[in-house]
Amino acid sequence: MKNNTLIHAGLALLRIAPSVFMLTHGYPKLMKLISGNTEFADPFGIGQAPSLFLAVVAEFICPILIIIGFKTRWAAIPTAITMAVAAFIAHGGDPFGRKELALLYLTVFVVIMLLGPGKYSVDKR
Repeated sequence: MKNNTLIHAGLALLRIAPSVFMLTHGYPKLMKLISGNTEFADPFGIGQAPSLFLAVVAEFICPILIIIGFKTRWAAIPTAITMAVAAFIAHGGDPFGRKELALLYLTVFVVIMLLGPGKYSVDKR
């Protein structure tokens, strides 16, 4: 059915494009972690290094999994949580325009959690 194909193509686009964009946020954090510079925000009091490590997982590792569609719903959870932290804690007191991008990412990754990866994914093979 043509409509079904369009739905799965749309799910792939929804999954892949924002995850590629998220990599541009996660890659600098990965490079920072690899270089040994663990100076980073610590919103939950677990330490800067663990906070940076979790951000790298959520903004670099999980988006790669989402792009290929492997364990997609599970991989979207850390990314969505990180975007909620960015919007409501890191930018909680900021004007809407400053937290808008994090809210947009949060929305996309929650939708991915709810709908799954679609048939064009490793999960569906």
